[in-house]
This record gives sequence, C-alpha cells and structure tokens, in this order.
Amino acid sequence: VGMAALVAAMVIYLVGLQWTGNFHTLVAGEVYRSAQPTPEAIAAYSKAYGIRTILNLRGERPDERWYREEVAAAERNGIRLINFPMSASAEIDRKETDVLMAILRDAPKPLLIHCKAGADRTGLVSTIYLQQIAGVDEETAEWQLSPLYGHVAIPYLSGTFAMDETWEALEKSFGLSS
Repeated sequence: VGMAALVAAMVIYLVGLQWTGNFHTLVAGEVYRSAQPTPEAIAAYSKAYGIRTILNLRGERPDERWYREEVAAAERNGIRLINFPMSASAEIDRKETDVLMAILRDAPKPLLIHCKAGADRTGLVSTIYLQQIAGVDEETAEWQLSPLYGHVAIPYLSGTFAMDETWEALEKSFGLSS
C-alpha cells in the first residue's frame, strides 16, 4: 500500500502541474517558466506579469496549430517570440548553450520560457538561467531540473535524461563542481 500510494500521489502531482500550465516564477519581474501556454494563458501572463518576450524551446512549427496560436497570441499582446529548437532527448553542446545564454541575457524582460510540458527542456534552460545569469548557487539552480517541476529522468532508461547529461557537461565547462 505504501509504494502504491506514493506512486499515485506522484502521478496526481504531475497531472496537476500540467493542468495548471506548470507556471512558476524563476526571478520575480524578470523570468518565468511554463508548459506550452494557450492563447488565453499568454494574455493572462502578459497582463499579470508584463511578459515582453516568450522563449519557445519547441522551435518554429508553422504546420502545428499550437504554434500558429502562440504566434498570433504573442502578436496580439505585443510580445516578442523567440524560437530556440531543442529536443528533450538530445543533449545541447556548449556552442548552442552560448547562443541560448545570449538570448536569455539580452531578451527584453520579463521573459517566459516554455517547452511542451515545462519540465525537461524548460528545466534545463531555467537551471542555466539561474546559475549562469542570475548568479544563483548551483545546488539551488539545479532544483529547476527536478520532479518538483515534472522532470523525471532515469539514467539510460529515460530519453529526457539527456537534459541531465547536458547539465553535467555544462557544469564542467563552466568550471562548477558536480
């Protein structure tokens, strides 16, 4: 009963994250993270948080309805949309990370970072933002890439473990302990 209850609680929590859009504050007034926002959520985030830029980690997908809706909602709300395609199952290298960090540093704030679920790609990018740009300590920043935000990666069994592998490699290239 104990293990089944724990698994059930975890499933309910993860479903709840998706139901609420997995929206969280990284740095108040500066950077937020979420799952794929609906046009209504974009309007609400714009009004409540003054979002000026959206960083879409899913990439440009003009054939997909979600993308067309996001482009239209961003335009309606005067928000700049930046596309930075990533896959949750593929590591990114230091060169790509440097491009990403320039976007994170230079994009007009407040900034909303999102992927599909707001857990894996968004978790990695949130960790990078907090640690490398906001100057948050490594241990605190790493919580962005955790089950707390829906990131569940099992080494060698889960495709999303690529995000953890990317962070481990980046820690070394940034000269951080691991």
